[in-house]
Amino acid sequence: MSEVSTLASLAAVFAQLSLLAFGGTNSVLPEMQRQVVEVHSWITTQEFAALFALAQAAPGPNMLVVTLIGWHVAALPGALATTLGVAGPSSVLTFIGADLWHRFRDARWRKLVQAGLMPVTAGLVMASATLLIRTTSIDPVTTAITVAAAALFLFTRLHPLMVLAASAALGALGVLT
Repeated sequence: MSEVSTLASLAAVFAQLSLLAFGGTNSVLPEMQRQVVEVHSWITTQEFAALFALAQAAPGPNMLVVTLIGWHVAALPGALATTLGVAGPSSVLTFIGADLWHRFRDARWRKLVQAGLMPVTAGLVMASATLLIRTTSIDPVTTAITVAAAALFLFTRLHPLMVLAASAALGALGVLT
């Protein structure tokens, strides 16, 4: 595949995802992973998980994974294609629709649409979490770490960085290998 067609494919895939990303790019992670791993074979499942983890660890918006995927596939032009692809269509749609959305802020149909989108967004985010758990829980140890981290997040008020730091310390000490 030529570089131009790869860039066009990257932009097209992420433009489509842009229009589905209710709740942010994390809500379309399963489809993003399917497109870049299974459909186009640009990266592996493990590379996808690693890029997602890197994007989450870095400061900035959650959509950084998009830029990292583009960079991994086609360096700077790929990063620009994916970033513009995911930001462009949804930004244009938001710009066009914002006035209409505000104008009908008290309309019954708008409230129904908004209420209907909430469970859709929650479902998309839960599907993303499921995908990441399946991708990263590759053996009993990583599965136990995932379950323990989830329990800590659900039943304590520990900051996520504390859990991450504890996991990193255990890994550095060789406990998790």
